[in-house]
Amino acid sequence: MADLEEQQADNDLLSPLSQEGKRAAFWHNLPAQLTSLIGREHAVAAVCTLLQRADVRLVTLTGPGGIGKTRLGLQVAAELGESFGDGIRFVSLAPLSNPTLVPLTIARTLGLKLGLDGQHAATMQSLKLFLQEKQFLLVLDNFEQVAKAAPDLTELLAACPHLKILVTSRAALHIQGEHEIVVPPLGLPEREHIDLLESTALSQYPAIALFLQRALAIKPNLALTQANVQTIADICLSLDGLPLAIELAAARIKLLPPQALRRRLAHPLQILTGNTQDAPARHQTLRDTIGWSYQLLGETERQLFRRLAVFVGGATLEAIESICNASPDPPPVLDILASLIDKSLLQQVESEEGEPRITMLETIREYALECLSASGEEEMVRQGHAAYYLELAEQCEQELRGPDQATWLRRLEREHANLRAILDWALRPDVVEHAIQAHMEIALSLAGTLRRFWQMHGYLHEGQMYLERALAASESSAVSTQAKAKALIAAGTLAATQNDFEHVEKYCRQSLALFRKLEDQPGIALSLFLLSVVPLMKDDSAAARFMTEEALALFRKMGDKERIAWSLSTLGLLDAREGKYASAYASYEESLLIHREAGDKRGIARTLLNLASLLYVSQGDQAALHALLEESLAHFEELGEKVGIANCYTLLGQLALSQNDPAAARLWLEKSIKLYRETGHQKDLAESLALLAHVFLVLGDHIQTRALYEESLALARTLNHSWLIASCLEGWAAMLAEQERFAWAVQLWGTAEALRESIKVPMHPVERADYERRVAATRARLGEEIFSAVWAEGRAMTPEQALSVDRQARTSLPTRAVHPPDSAGLTTRELEVLHLVASGMTNTQIAQKLVLSEKTVATHLTHIFQKTMSENRAGAVAFAIRHGLV
Repeated sequence: MADLEEQQADNDLLSPLSQEGKRAAFWHNLPAQLTSLIGREHAVAAVCTLLQRADVRLVTLTGPGGIGKTRLGLQVAAELGESFGDGIRFVSLAPLSNPTLVPLTIARTLGLKLGLDGQHAATMQSLKLFLQEKQFLLVLDNFEQVAKAAPDLTELLAACPHLKILVTSRAALHIQGEHEIVVPPLGLPEREHIDLLESTALSQYPAIALFLQRALAIKPNLALTQANVQTIADICLSLDGLPLAIELAAARIKLLPPQALRRRLAHPLQILTGNTQDAPARHQTLRDTIGWSYQLLGETERQLFRRLAVFVGGATLEAIESICNASPDPPPVLDILASLIDKSLLQQVESEEGEPRITMLETIREYALECLSASGEEEMVRQGHAAYYLELAEQCEQELRGPDQATWLRRLEREHANLRAILDWALRPDVVEHAIQAHMEIALSLAGTLRRFWQMHGYLHEGQMYLERALAASESSAVSTQAKAKALIAAGTLAATQNDFEHVEKYCRQSLALFRKLEDQPGIALSLFLLSVVPLMKDDSAAARFMTEEALALFRKMGDKERIAWSLSTLGLLDAREGKYASAYASYEESLLIHREAGDKRGIARTLLNLASLLYVSQGDQAALHALLEESLAHFEELGEKVGIANCYTLLGQLALSQNDPAAARLWLEKSIKLYRETGHQKDLAESLALLAHVFLVLGDHIQTRALYEESLALARTLNHSWLIASCLEGWAAMLAEQERFAWAVQLWGTAEALRESIKVPMHPVERADYERRVAATRARLGEEIFSAVWAEGRAMTPEQALSVDRQARTSLPTRAVHPPDSAGLTTRELEVLHLVASGMTNTQIAQKLVLSEKTVATHLTHIFQKTMSENRAGAVAFAIRHGLV
């Protein structure tokens, strides 16, 4: 090889940098970018600022394959052109696997003339001489598979004071002076916000904007409807905001519309392939991109990587160690985790408690799952995964009865995705025969243990679904009686929360039989307590009271203070319904004292709310009411219990309405309704809908009032919620009275009164003054005779009959051309007169309204009485109501 001085001279002759006339031509070799860079403005600015600092010589962009490191690096280099007067060179290291070839590849990219042997030391010396005095930027792309060449970069930087290096790599280099920038996924909306945002707002999120840019380039006529953009947002979320995955998905839009594409992306690795000719081979499919990183791992790293696939939504170090330490020769977990994080296959985030949490992008996890399935160790790993979380859930179950409920609820919420994954795995239909019993035991035990969590955080439908699947599947396998009884109690609890009394009775009678077989007194008492919900929901207060008191006696005998307190709350609720406010207050006070002694924040919150509600309906101490409600809401918010928060919002809405602030009432009630819909809490939803209907009645919007009462009534009838049906009838009647449809209003009031008497649930004092004012005004308008007759007609009707008459009236108003059905042969004019009589008009007023003489009106009335076989105006109006004529 020629000596270094001669080589440098040759290089100077070859290098355009040494030739003034060609200097500009050597400015850079950056490939032209054919598309704009989306969503990386802040990252580009941050990296440019960093590289322009005098003390920063080496910046490494790290992240998983497909995250956009290369594209970001090229953009940074392009924007820094004027900062490096001697040039910028982009060096692709993707084809290399031998670290010793890195200096040679850099040299050749720079255009240096080297000897035929290209020895490492000589090449390094050539690079040093060439770059020693130059203000230069090297962009080294895909450094991960030649990571052992990192010391060469340190050597170059030490010898060349004006040289700076920008590296893209799936792993940090860990050399002195390195500044690592982790490239994150593209920005996305929260999943729960997708349905709330307009398409224009969604399109501003970088991940969605990238998809739309690529999709519109392929299919310019793609319809950007609200539904399409929301589906695209969901697609981008499922792909973790990974740019490569998004681009590959967008490439499918020509064949698959967004909704079809979303369905097929349940397994993204099977569909995300591309045919872009200028993309590197490893980027032609998402699987190849991830596989590229996997192949660079050592065997112990691969083993831990694939085992981590069982965790969904991340895991703590303790959880990870639990499934690894079960091996005969456990690997050094912390060291391997650090290595996988360095290689961008894992991410580390901090939890609220400051404990590190290890997560994996979902697209990477799917690849890891494929590797786990192929390894033959999946069943063993999943058994370990299930065992750890079952133990955690059992610990949480006990802690949720004490003062640290909020902490343990947050922990279960963080692990909810793992808990779901275990249940889905245990209940999958293709379980091999020898594993069925073990799977069923896991499913029943875990589902039964999660009862409180599902109930407190509002996962009612989800929990019920898992419990029903587990109980059905366990019928064909031998499982422990204890596990099955516990699962039945859990199913009964969630059914009771949803007012599904048929399933409450079914599950709790089965659990009662099993607990009696086991001679399990706490289980027997709890089954009896839950069974009291059935008569309670059927408005059989006497039976509900008897069963609650029976359960309370057993709880007192066992010294189970928690359930003594809840039984007292139920008795307080029964007393409040029956208007026994002093007795209800005493039961609630005793319950609150017990909950406070135990530090049970949920019990405290619920009983405080019960007391506040009691003061509201009985028009008690308003100052105390507000203090109780404020404390209750604070506890519910700390626990994250959505139904409790919604209950507080409902009462706040009622208070606002009672204080003549319908705008505030509407705000609180709409917030409560949103939470009830999220949690599937139908009973409370129905009650809040009726309250919101009353708000719109006050605001004078009768269209909204009717719609809300109709929705509330539909739910109330499904739930057999009798006192709410009565309340809706009363509200509907108030609306009709405002519309001067007095006869119909009186009929509904009569029906509601009879219903309340049958279930022994009187109207609360807080509602009575407004009710009595409206009834009195209507009585005065109709006159005592008609009022009494129509009221009696209403009392004789069921709610269904009363509402049916109202529906007929709305579709059968008399016109000049059409006679309604069952009109008794009345003429059009006679129907008009009858309609006005029902609205409370006198003969004189009818004559003025129809431009007739009073004598003619009297003649029409005589004919009406004859045809309807009525003795007077009241009888005629009653006939009209029965037949839907008015």
